[in-house]
Amino acid sequence: MRIFAVAFLLALWFPQAAVGLPIETIAIETHAQLQLLRVEVAADSASRSKGLMGRKHLAANAGMLFDFRKPLMAGFWMKDTLLPLDMLFVRADGTISTIAANAVPFSQNEIDSAEPVRAVIEIPGGRAQALGIQPGDVVHARAFGNPYRR
Repeated sequence: MRIFAVAFLLALWFPQAAVGLPIETIAIETHAQLQLLRVEVAADSASRSKGLMGRKHLAANAGMLFDFRKPLMAGFWMKDTLLPLDMLFVRADGTISTIAANAVPFSQNEIDSAEPVRAVIEIPGGRAQALGIQPGDVVHARAFGNPYRR
């Protein structure tokens, strides 16, 4: 009963945080260096549908990894999303296919993958450029069978 009460109070105090999603440290190998990000993993339809909607803040090196579990053509929109986001479309082998930079909050325009992807990683708008992340860079995460190990 105490655990439920604590979870309920945390949900009231921090409504923008997803409750119960696994968190993973991933690494992106850029041409210059390894960039570490702490991401929530949305691996089921309910968590993927909600995504980062309603969030008022996202730390600079935080984000969400949407794991589709198999390659597919992915489409996203920003209808109920308050923050600009960079979307990294990632192939099954962990390489970044394309990047949709600074997706506009509240936009209903669909942002589609250019090819089938295994996952999409959303990070704060402008961070991909600031960190030197580009198509072709390699993402190390459990979803791609190459998890980051410290």
